[in-house]
Amino acid sequence: MSGQLTSVLRSLVFVLFALLLCSAIFQTSGFSAVQVLNSIAEGAFLRPNAAAQSLRWGLPLFITAVGVAISFRAGYFNIGAQGQFYIGSIAAAICAEVLTGAPAIIVIPACFIAGMAGGAFWALWPGLLRIRSGTDEVITTLMGNFLASLLLIYVTSGPLKDPSGSGQQASSRPLDSSYRISDSLGVSPVIVTTALVTGLAMWLLVNRSAFGVLAGLAGRNGQMIRWLGAKQWQLGLASFLISGALAGLAGTLEFMGPNGRISSGFLPAHGFTAILIALVANTSVIGTAVASLFFGGLASAALYLPIMVGLPASAIDIINAAIALFITAKSAFVDRLLRVGRRDHG
Repeated sequence: MSGQLTSVLRSLVFVLFALLLCSAIFQTSGFSAVQVLNSIAEGAFLRPNAAAQSLRWGLPLFITAVGVAISFRAGYFNIGAQGQFYIGSIAAAICAEVLTGAPAIIVIPACFIAGMAGGAFWALWPGLLRIRSGTDEVITTLMGNFLASLLLIYVTSGPLKDPSGSGQQASSRPLDSSYRISDSLGVSPVIVTTALVTGLAMWLLVNRSAFGVLAGLAGRNGQMIRWLGAKQWQLGLASFLISGALAGLAGTLEFMGPNGRISSGFLPAHGFTAILIALVANTSVIGTAVASLFFGGLASAALYLPIMVGLPASAIDIINAAIALFITAKSAFVDRLLRVGRRDHG
């Protein structure tokens, strides 16, 4: 049994444990665990249009998560995807505002570039602090999330404020329909193609480039990188920039696609779910794609649970939290099971 397959099986076992734990919680809370799981399956994949709805949530998650996976592979724990997602959406919104009236063929690519640049910039300063002064990137990227949230509130209630808004939530002016890349369903040829191109590019980067090989080695053994003559700070900074740029791209897709505007606190769990996806997939690009569809399905099911079983949509957050708990915990029992499997198939 290969190491990569073992890692996949390990993640699947932990996801199963998390679902069993949550089933027990729901059952003791007065809900039928079987009915809840069945409703999740229907809401995610089985009911009409469920697959499209799962893609709506899964595609932006994949773009962000694969960037997170790149930084994790290089040994840098960039957990600021949420802030980079927000800054990317803000940069795209400002770009669209500045270029209002220009042809869509100019505005759309410009907003994509602005969004990626915004996300990359928001990952740049924690990366520089980590590389130049050894500052813990977990702290700086986490604080970056809070700063980005405040900036989002500022621009949506100030410079980009929609004067016709209800006042219940600060939001920007709606994007002109000629610049939208999808309707409210969030699945369009542009978004699907963007996700596919991103996935292919990141797979080639990880598996068919010197950067991918060296970054993977850096994440496991930094001393070996120095022996090979590579500069670890360059690998680290590049991984931060790629991670931030892809989170910013996802923010741009949300702004120009299903949302059509930015609003204070929109999709507050997007970046953290992307981090969880990267952990479940063990930073594999293909694994990230599969995990993104799974978590996209859970997000889709969150809209279905209150209707079918009367369970609040926040129940999905409980499932995500349980998966995070098991994935990040070390389980000697599971490792022993997998070692037995390796011996049996060796």
